[in-house]
Amino acid sequence: MGTASRPADGTLTLAELKEFASFPASTQRYIRRSLDVGLERHDAIELWSRDIVESASINAQTRVYERLPEIRALIPDDSGLAEVERFLAPLITLSAFDLGQERIDSFGAYRFLYERLLGAHVRPWLPSAFCAAAALPHLHPERRRMLLQSLSEAAATAAGWSSREPHFYPDWVEKVDTHGASG
Repeated sequence: MGTASRPADGTLTLAELKEFASFPASTQRYIRRSLDVGLERHDAIELWSRDIVESASINAQTRVYERLPEIRALIPDDSGLAEVERFLAPLITLSAFDLGQERIDSFGAYRFLYERLLGAHVRPWLPSAFCAAAALPHLHPERRRMLLQSLSEAAATAAGWSSREPHFYPDWVEKVDTHGASG
């Protein structure tokens, strides 16, 4: 019985891969770097830092992402309002940091990153956190407009969300020297 779901898993993973490939290169790079920081996969500074400014950005991101375990533990089980403030406040702060880095340019890229950082159960909460963070005054008005317009009506008004965990987690890829390869 377990093999019956494998073709569907492969199809869904391929869809995730295609979605990631549709993002601009700078967004792809930021998502991979963020996953390294947030999931503690690699030494992000050693792997991603190209200069002192990027090192400082990664250090700041590491400090902000220290709240990820707390946020994961606070994801409400339902749409009840009892836990919303405790959960959404740190999620909005984290989201505001990432949107302020100017590498996440759409709700789709934001959702892609955050469902990997926090898990599938965060999906129902992402449109509201994204809208709140994208509307904050630390972003330039044109950037706020672009971000808010990237949230489709379908995403904003979805009646339900999948609880399926993502399968594709983009990672660092070493460059291959094609000039030195023998044919």
